[in-house]
Parts: sequence; structure tokens; C-alpha cells
Amino acid sequence: MTTLADPVPGGRPGDVERAAALSAELSGRGVHGVVLAYVDTAGVTRVKTVPTARLADTAAWGVGMSPVFDTFLANDAIVTTDVLGSPDGDLRLFPDLDQLTVLAGQPGWAWAPVDRITQEGERHPGCSRTVLRRIVAEAAERHGITFRAGIEVEWSVGQGTAPGGAFVPATTGPAYGAVRQAELSGYTADLLAALAAQGVAVEQIHPEYAPGQFEVSVGALDPVAAADRSVLVRQTIRAVAQRHGLRVSFAPAVSGQGVGNGGHLHLSAWRGTANLHAGGEGRYGMTAAAESFAAGVLAHLPGLTAVTAPSPASYLRLRPSQWAGVFTCWGRETREAAVRIVTGTAGRRHRAANLEVKPVDLAANPYLALACVIAAGLDGVSGSAPLPEEVTGDPARLGPEEAAARGVRRLPVSLAEAVEEFRGDEVLRAALGPVLADAVVAVRLGEVAAVRGLDDEQVAAAYRWVY
Repeated sequence: MTTLADPVPGGRPGDVERAAALSAELSGRGVHGVVLAYVDTAGVTRVKTVPTARLADTAAWGVGMSPVFDTFLANDAIVTTDVLGSPDGDLRLFPDLDQLTVLAGQPGWAWAPVDRITQEGERHPGCSRTVLRRIVAEAAERHGITFRAGIEVEWSVGQGTAPGGAFVPATTGPAYGAVRQAELSGYTADLLAALAAQGVAVEQIHPEYAPGQFEVSVGALDPVAAADRSVLVRQTIRAVAQRHGLRVSFAPAVSGQGVGNGGHLHLSAWRGTANLHAGGEGRYGMTAAAESFAAGVLAHLPGLTAVTAPSPASYLRLRPSQWAGVFTCWGRETREAAVRIVTGTAGRRHRAANLEVKPVDLAANPYLALACVIAAGLDGVSGSAPLPEEVTGDPARLGPEEAAARGVRRLPVSLAEAVEEFRGDEVLRAALGPVLADAVVAVRLGEVAAVRGLDDEQVAAAYRWVY
């Protein structure tokens, strides 16, 4: 269970005592340090670490971190807004003890996600994890809706000895092929063992489509825990790969052409024990609320792409007819639709039914992505938005007139275009708040400027080993 209360100076009731007990337990297990992890606006996971012996003090008073990191670019350059980006000020990072995990892939280390507060003890408006916790809490209070979420993780496995930052696939097997699984069976077996030791429930792991690409799917959790788990899973994949002499990339594209790495987001809305995506009178068993939620996501998708596809490299992946979901349409099990309705198998639909948002990659800050998708869906629920007609097959085949008549439009084809859509989306900006919304715009425009004049291969190379 995720801690939902905000941190406070001196620690929340019981936190310090609990952290002291955990510190002793971790030391007894040979754990020497704790990684304190958060994801910045650019989607890069940043960390500070503390010795295990200081965990109780950290639970009480946090660890310092400059707010300037909210406006770091992926290349570590810094942009500014009216509020963020200066060298002034300090924040405190507080670990969520409920999510503290001993890292099986990194012996001697534990890991915990953090929330950030100001030195005065107030919520930091740039903390994406705090924003997601707030949106989840408001959904329960205002709509009586809770969520279960999961984020697919796709990654490219390269040879660790490849020269000059090049990507050379570590396996030559075909897409989804047994050859590829056998060639890297030692690596993936150790990965499964590490994830199991960390309490991560893996549903499947398999070779994917692109050269050297794999995918792992994990069990659904509440949205904050799901975002935490996405960060933890990637930390583990990377650590285990390094022990095998491999190098991994979660970047949206490791080359200028071909299929990239996605981070498809699965989400189901619930009222009590009832899954709103099953057992209803709407299409494919959806309730009216589930249809309106999907309609809300569809309506805000153009602006959402600035959050879910936040890198210039994202638009090397977001191409038609590559299962990336680049058109504003939905369909049951339609893998070219931006919103895919997953009903599940007969007999399990009340548990398994959900919607999948496809134009999402792992350059996205998972907390921001989930926060904005939920806010978009809830906007549809609030207005009882009607879900348009379903699209079957590849929407790229629709002519301009038919697409316009059916409300099917191409998502932004560049990050600059996505930023303009986000700027005009008052619902998404309000969900994040002015400080974080302005940081999103500033960071995205900074990324656009950083790759100006580069061709597709150069853009892919610039982000290949960042994520």
C-alpha cells in the first residue's frame, strides 16, 4: 500500500520509529545504502543516496535537493520559468517507507521513491509524485472512483562493448522469437529472479518486435504505486543487464527508423469492488462512466502527448502503422488505436477489463503521465462525454473526409506541436498546477531547441542512453 499522507518536518506519526527498525533490519541483511529516487520533468530518474544508518534521520527531516532539477533537460542543461530554474532555494526529499525495497540486482542497496516538500513543510508544486497522489485522492472524494494501473516496460538490449555509444543488438533472433529468448535466457532468468525477490509480480516477459527488444508486464496497482513500480523495474532491468555485460535503453527510439520502445499505460476505474469497464450496458460491457472516461482521454490526447511522449525521440516512434496509436480513436483490441479497450477473456472480465493508452513511452515521467491521463478521463466523466464511434483496422487507411467526419485526427507529429496543444488544454494545465505546467512547457521547448538541425539518426543518438 502506498503512503498517501504528505511528509511533514519531523516525520509523520510512527515514521521515525519505523525507519529506525528498518535501518537495523537492512543493516543485518548487508544493505549499506538507500537510493532515494524521483523523476524529473524531462522524465530522467534522479537520485540521492544515504547510508542505511541515516534512514531514521532521513524519515524525520528529509534530504536536501535543489528545485532547479525541475527544469533540467535530458542533456543536463537547465531552462527557467518565472518560478523554477534558479540556483536559489532547497527542498527536502522524504522516502515512502511503504515502498522501500531491497535491490536484488544491486547487492548492498535498497531503494525508495520520494515526495518533495519545501523547507517550510509545504507541498512542493513541482513534485509530480505529490501531484499524482492529490489527483487520485480527489477522484475518490469527488467521484467515488479509484484506479488500478500498470505500465508496460519495453527496452532494447545492446552489447555492452559497442564502441562510441552505438547500439548493437545483443541478440540476433527474430521478433518474438525463441532464438532471442534462448540467447538471452540467462539475463532474463536473473531478471525474473531479481524482480521476484523485490516483490514485483511479473505477468509476462518476452522478446518484442524491434531488434534486441524485450517487454515485461507487471501486475496492476494503485496509480502512485504503479508509477513507483515502473521506476523500480527499470532500475532492476538496468542493474541486472550491467552484471551480464549488457547495456539497455528505454529511449523511445534507439535508431532513426523502425519500431521504438513504448510504455503503454493500462488503467481501470473502480467504484468500490465494481470495475467500471465491465458489466455495464455500454459497448463491450463498459458502464456509462467508463465510456465517458475513455471519451475524456480521447478528447485531451493531443495535449497529453506533451506529457506522455515528451522527447524529440518520441516522435521517431509515433508513426502510423507501427502500433504506436497515433490517431485519436478507440477500438476493442485495436492496436493501432490510441485508446485500446481491453475486455479480457470471458470469465475474467470483471477483473481484467481496462483501457490502454498507447502513445506513451518511457521518456515520460510516469507520475505526470498517470496524473494527466486520469485528469483527462475524469473531465469526460464530469461532463458525461459521449464516446464516439469505434474504429476498426488501421485508421491510417481513412481518407481525410471520412476521418474528419468520425473525429479521427492525427496526433502531433513533433514535440513543438504537442507543446502548443498542451498550452491550449486548460484541464491538463489545471491538473498539474501553474508551476509544474510551466515547467513542462519550458523543458519541452528546451528539448526542441537542443536538437534543432539534427536529423533523425542524430536525434535518436542524442537520447539513446539517457533513459
